[in-house]
Amino acid sequence: MRVLRLSGGRALLLAALSVAALSGCDPQRIEKLEEGVSTEVEVRRQFGEPATVTIAADGSKLMEYPRQPEGWTNFVIGIGADGKMNSLRQLLTEANFAKVQPGMGQLEVRALLGRPAQMKPYPLKTEEVWDWRFKPQNESRLFSVTFDSAGKVSATGIADDPRESQGGRN
Repeated sequence: MRVLRLSGGRALLLAALSVAALSGCDPQRIEKLEEGVSTEVEVRRQFGEPATVTIAADGSKLMEYPRQPEGWTNFVIGIGADGKMNSLRQLLTEANFAKVQPGMGQLEVRALLGRPAQMKPYPLKTEEVWDWRFKPQNESRLFSVTFDSAGKVSATGIADDPRESQGGRN
């Protein structure tokens, strides 16, 4: 588990981005948790150890639960300074994909969508492509973001997940 400490604007940006995403989660885990009531211990009991914990200056935490590359979700769960869950969000939504705009940096995209399923460098083109798997209406898809040599978004796209369109997983 990685622990990050953020101050000021970065903590607020990360918190705002996680709160903005709509919830769309695994019902068995989610129905046992309630915003403002469930504790961090209860969250960890349902979701396990987070991949990353970001601690803000006020003591609140954002716990990241990426399900990439095999799953179709990335969760961010907020824990207030009081130790209670204050948000549970699925980041891989079409609304969040629409927020990825040319010129955004890699850290901004990472905060908005969570850890990608894969990151592919293309040295000859001096670009890198990050992919996230998601599943709208039972169709496995890929959301891709292309970054230029400065690490800024130059393009985005949505395509069929090649692992699913080739007749199943490899």
